[in-house]
Amino acid sequence: MSGELVRREEVGELVGRLSDSGLDGRERGRLLARLAALLAGGARAAGAKAALTGRYLADVVAELAPSVQVRDLPTLRAQHGGLTGDELADALVRSAALATAGVGAAGGALAAVQHAAPPSLLVAPVQLAAETVAVVATELKLVAELHVVYGRAPLGPAPDLAAAYLHSWASRTPVALGTTPDLAVVLSAAARLQLRRRVTRRLARNVSTMAPFLAGAVAGAELNRRETRSLAEQLIEALRRR
Repeated sequence: MSGELVRREEVGELVGRLSDSGLDGRERGRLLARLAALLAGGARAAGAKAALTGRYLADVVAELAPSVQVRDLPTLRAQHGGLTGDELADALVRSAALATAGVGAAGGALAAVQHAAPPSLLVAPVQLAAETVAVVATELKLVAELHVVYGRAPLGPAPDLAAAYLHSWASRTPVALGTTPDLAVVLSAAARLQLRRRVTRRLARNVSTMAPFLAGAVAGAELNRRETRSLAEQLIEALRRR
């Protein structure tokens, strides 16, 4: 899929909706299944095994990053009862953790259904790819909005900001304060390798959702919740120091 994202706008819309912590399980499962179906075209073109490589998924995430909608501070405050600072950050973290936990639960529920269905070489890899993309997109939105909350949002055109926030997500460090993102840094070979490694790690952890019956749903939900909170706590600590 690298270089040609199937139905780019629909994929962007789906990951945006999957980041909503208020979705019920049935709707989240439907959206995740649709995302997997859209990603399947790229997986078939690249080969089933390619859907489970960090390079492939890092390319997908990088293509999606500019479409992630980041709210400004007035909007965030208005949508969270006027909260500011740490209280607003805590609310965003809770919401994102609920959303990624929901994705893990939905992925596990889909896997439970698929265990009773005829096997497919593409089903498991593409489902894991869809789940990982949805989780990373949700966390990327959280990373960007935490920068907004703490007055550390960088300046620059949307594609540059997306690249900077991807680097922040992968490195778990804030974007440099008050500067336009240095694309020579965020798009360097070392930064791309770091992104691939981080995406691969999330993919490997999401394999737990493929456990039979509903064990995968429970494991996936708890794992994603913990990982999202861990990312946020590390980033918030660094943002407070700057």
